[in-house]
Amino acid sequence: MIDARTASAPGKVVLSGEYAVLDGAAAVVMAVTARAAVTIGPRAGDTSIVRSPGFAQKPGRFTVAPDGLRWLEGGGDFPLLDAAFAAASWDATTSLDIELDTRAFTDRRTGKKIGLGSSAALMVALMTALRASTDVLPVALSAHRAFQDGAGSGVDIAAACEGGLLEYRMDGAKVHALAWPDGLVCRVIWTGIPADTRRKLARLAASSRAASRDELAMAADELATAWRSGSSSAVLSGLPHYVDALQRFDVDHDLGIFDAGHGRLAALARDAGLVYKPAGAGGGDIGVLFAGDGTALDRFISDHRLAALACQLDPEGSRLERL
Repeated sequence: MIDARTASAPGKVVLSGEYAVLDGAAAVVMAVTARAAVTIGPRAGDTSIVRSPGFAQKPGRFTVAPDGLRWLEGGGDFPLLDAAFAAASWDATTSLDIELDTRAFTDRRTGKKIGLGSSAALMVALMTALRASTDVLPVALSAHRAFQDGAGSGVDIAAACEGGLLEYRMDGAKVHALAWPDGLVCRVIWTGIPADTRRKLARLAASSRAASRDELAMAADELATAWRSGSSSAVLSGLPHYVDALQRFDVDHDLGIFDAGHGRLAALARDAGLVYKPAGAGGGDIGVLFAGDGTALDRFISDHRLAALACQLDPEGSRLERL
């Protein structure tokens, strides 16, 4: 019989290196205070139950077999659970009562999913609960890649596991903790339009490789060097060049990264002496405004009636709590 336990893990915002990380360049990502939570406890009887408030209307019912989960009801809503149990090599015979909570990743007004890495945060929280350990980076990476049919870099899993501000490289899943540069201020902006990351990654995989793809990787590595320096002026000086490289890469590969208002905001911010960029896949979801002055950011947000998210840098990664 397992003990009852709760685990949580933070979401993420990619600050630089999106797409380029797939080519071996460095991505810089911050964990944010929106957290996914998983509660697991023993349940009497032969059937396990999983609930996901705010996501699935009905609970899923399953049994655990040596070759995976056997779904009795609702399996189509919980493919992430299949991937997690397979990677965790779960062999316990106790029936489980599971709750998966990602309500912190939805817009309360519209119910739409905000692009803060909810599936990665949930996978890390689930793996932490199943293994009763926060040392889950390799197994969570493997499980999430299986869940995503092999797509993705793992930068969101790294942020969920480690927390804080990180430099991440896909090769070997190398993670390096960074300190937030003194004097650098950012705001996370919600476009109001969910994006489809898998579709963009599939489109990139099917496109011809343009020179701008290598240019983006070089710009990402240069900007990562600025982040490592801890100098806010170096980051703010490097960001416009990176945004320009990302825009050329977007046009050449026809990905729509700067759709859903991202392109307009990037131009308006530049005119105002600020920097704006899409964060992650783009084409919706979120973007980030940067400056050395928070007042200027808040004025820009107010003037353009933008939706700034109340999420801050979360220094803590996955967390396990026994009930």
